[in-house]
Amino acid sequence: GGLLFFARAAAATAHRMLLVGVAIGTVFSALVTALAASGDPRLDGLLSWMAGSTLDATPQAAGVTVAAALCALALAPLVRRWLAILPLGPSTAQGLGLPLGGARLCLLLLAAGMTSVATLAVGPFSFVGLMAPHMARMLGLSTPLAQVSGAMLMGAGIMTFADTLGRLVFFPYELPAGLIAACIGAPYLLLALTRQPQGG
Repeated sequence: GGLLFFARAAAATAHRMLLVGVAIGTVFSALVTALAASGDPRLDGLLSWMAGSTLDATPQAAGVTVAAALCALALAPLVRRWLAILPLGPSTAQGLGLPLGGARLCLLLLAAGMTSVATLAVGPFSFVGLMAPHMARMLGLSTPLAQVSGAMLMGAGIMTFADTLGRLVFFPYELPAGLIAACIGAPYLLLALTRQPQGG
């Protein structure tokens, strides 16, 4: 909600949306630091959640997440035209009759809703969200519907791999899956950036 409000107030562009997101993230990081300094007994649970741990995930949370994923798959065909046209630029999109503001808002709300459900269940998996779409494009998936479906499957695979590895590396102790995903994702993204053409 805050992101949408400030983005609209700042005449949202990709760079401004990024800056707004960074600013909001900084505020919440400060709140977490303040909580850590207070010695609140709830801190352990919060830190575990922030690391992206599946240890406390419940069947109810898993069921809600599956339902949200199925809803996303059902809605993807309805918005694939928007996803295909928006990358062409605002002028072209409007020329093709796309309701630019409404389409962006609907897609942003859909993405935010799906992300929120997954984050509430197991915590933030930022690098999975960054890696999965990139890997889907690398596989040659070019249409919006194929990219969305491929990214969902890639994300699920990365998360499952990270969770399994986190349970085995220091058995019987468990490392958070989000930490493992970050250790894999950061080098991958740095490598992908160094291999990307300068003009790309």
